[in-house]
Amino acid sequence: MKPSPGALAAAGLALIGLAIAAWFALPSPGAKAPTPADDCAPAQAVEVEAPDLELEALAGGVVTLDGLLGRTVLLNAWATWCPPCRDELPALEAVSRRHAERGLAVIGVNIGESPQIVQHFIDRSGVTFPIWLDPEEASLRAFGTVSLPSSFLIDMQGVVRARWFGATCERELEAAIQPWLGS
Repeated sequence: MKPSPGALAAAGLALIGLAIAAWFALPSPGAKAPTPADDCAPAQAVEVEAPDLELEALAGGVVTLDGLLGRTVLLNAWATWCPPCRDELPALEAVSRRHAERGLAVIGVNIGESPQIVQHFIDRSGVTFPIWLDPEEASLRAFGTVSLPSSFLIDMQGVVRARWFGATCERELEAAIQPWLGS
């Protein structure tokens, strides 16, 4: 059975529309490619109590947010399949290394992946901060988000002071963290 001339015309117009949309979506010649710093989610100031959270550590054992009271915590929800999450990891690692002695605990909470997949990724990535596993996405529900990556800055008393929905960068992390670090 042959398609009708009207159906062929409609398909042709749809293809032309897609081609025009693709042409407008492409960068202009000589345009600078975006860099991670260009796509840097700013911190949103908040003041809410951090939720109770109990998860399994990739290294083994049960871990809780309450167990980190007395330290400033940067909790980052991420997944290995998420390109912005992977792009953000070097900034999180740099901040973790720079401020560990001042009491900052950076915690990566992997959302929904098996320990084997996460461990394989961590072994290749150079990430040294602790990774917690959240196969049921409890942390996303507890913090009221579905966005990956999402990050939350929690002060020493367990109050969320800043949050990021989407990938951020070292500059934004540093600006938000500084006022909450110990001496």
